[in-house]
Amino acid sequence: MKFMVIVKATKESEAGVLPSNELMEAMGKFNEELIKAGVLLAAEGLQSSSKGARVRISNEARTVVDGPFAETKELVAGFWLWQVSSKEEAIEWVKRCPPPHEGECEIEIRQVFEIEDLSPAMSERVRRKEEAMRAQIGQK
Repeated sequence: MKFMVIVKATKESEAGVLPSNELMEAMGKFNEELIKAGVLLAAEGLQSSSKGARVRISNEARTVVDGPFAETKELVAGFWLWQVSSKEEAIEWVKRCPPPHEGECEIEIRQVFEIEDLSPAMSERVRRKEEAMRAQIGQK
């Protein structure tokens, strides 16, 4: 099972405050543990929303809204992509994670759709195309 583990933004991360060297070392050590366990597929921090944009889609219309975005608690500051056996295992890994921000912070865990999960909504032709596309980018 794949899970996206989402680190929520804070006022400080949105202000562009960089993590301390101590936090970078602690996160590096944690990521090394994830790699040794065969869990880590990807991990990235994100720059503040002031450097981003949103595209709102309404039928055929596309509207671009440049950042920053007001609701900091709804923004993502970084993420991991993990391969684990269950949501409970993902939760146990998050419990071992160093605090990604000073003070209070939140980490969200969301299961990634596997092709098997989506198959009931796909025709055989669409499923084969999806499998071929995933194979091209090295996904199962």
